[in-house]
Amino acid sequence: MLTTTTWSVEIQLFEGDDDTAARATLISGEGVARRRTVTGSGRAHRNETDVPVAEIGAEIATARALRDLAEKLLEVAWADIAAIEHQDVHPRR
Repeated sequence: MLTTTTWSVEIQLFEGDDDTAARATLISGEGVARRRTVTGSGRAHRNETDVPVAEIGAEIATARALRDLAEKLLEVAWADIAAIEHQDVHPRR
C-alpha cells in the first residue's frame, strides 16, 4: 500500500548590511500528537570586495541552514531508533 505524507520546510531569511542568516524549520508528522519540528540555521557574510548580490547571500545561508537541519533530523532519527531498540545506535555517515 502506498501512503503519501507531506512534510513542510519553512525558510526565514534575515538580511542586514553584509550579513544574511537563515532558519529552516521542518514540520513533520500528522496531527498534533505526532507533529515534530526540527530547526537548522545558517549564515553568510559578504566579503567587502564582492559585488553585493542579495540572492547569493540568501542562497548560501539557506543551503547552510538546510545542511544543519539535515544533520539535526538524522540525530532525531538515531535517537528514535535507540529508544526503540533500547541501545546506542552507531550510524553510518
